[in-house]
Amino acid sequence: MLSFFHLIVYQPLYNILIFLYNVIPGRDFGVSIIIITVLLRTILIPLYKKQIESQKKLQELQPKIKALQEKTKDDKEQQTKQLMELYKENKTNPFSGCLPLIVQLVFLIAIYRVLITISSNGLTIDSSQLYSFITRPDKINQFFISIVDLTKPSIVIAALAAIAQYFQTKMLMGQQQAPIPAASDSSKPDIAQMMNKQMLYLGPFLTLFIGIKFPAGLSLYWLAGTLFMLVQQILIQRKSSR
Repeated sequence: MLSFFHLIVYQPLYNILIFLYNVIPGRDFGVSIIIITVLLRTILIPLYKKQIESQKKLQELQPKIKALQEKTKDDKEQQTKQLMELYKENKTNPFSGCLPLIVQLVFLIAIYRVLITISSNGLTIDSSQLYSFITRPDKINQFFISIVDLTKPSIVIAALAAIAQYFQTKMLMGQQQAPIPAASDSSKPDIAQMMNKQMLYLGPFLTLFIGIKFPAGLSLYWLAGTLFMLVQQILIQRKSSR
């Protein structure tokens, strides 16, 4: 599994990043990270759309799901069976939204390993990881726009990444139409809404915490990716409102 990950994900990303660094005027490693982030996010657009569609379908089914759960609350086995039938009838899968998250996590781990490997090697490139047509640079310039050292934590970039994630999560929550609770359940707390509110703040907090602990290159990757998704959500929202 590790060798598959190395050959299919890690090594291609390593080579694309070095290729971008070689061809970009000024050889700015930070700009290379931003460009490879945009490329990855563009490739993942179909998966992201599938995730949004899955979330929308689940939101539309929430009233039926809650009614079914209330009806079968004393028989968990029957509840599970009827829920599966409900998902099948409506051609949706509660787990389909997990795939884009898993793919994003795989790429995040790969980018993290690439940046950590290059940083730990004193910003020198491992020739054994390069394809024959990729030129090996003598040494990587670790400064982004000649200011930010990408091999060290940057509070500024980490904070920007956390703020961007807050607005991106808030917009995503706003796009999800909240179901109207039944009158009998008005006094009961909505667990899904409570979890969403927690994630609105927990996600950015974790981003900030990780950003001030790890090299700024990782925070820059996260910031660029979040901004890309934010713009993508705005475009999707405008398209759906027409």
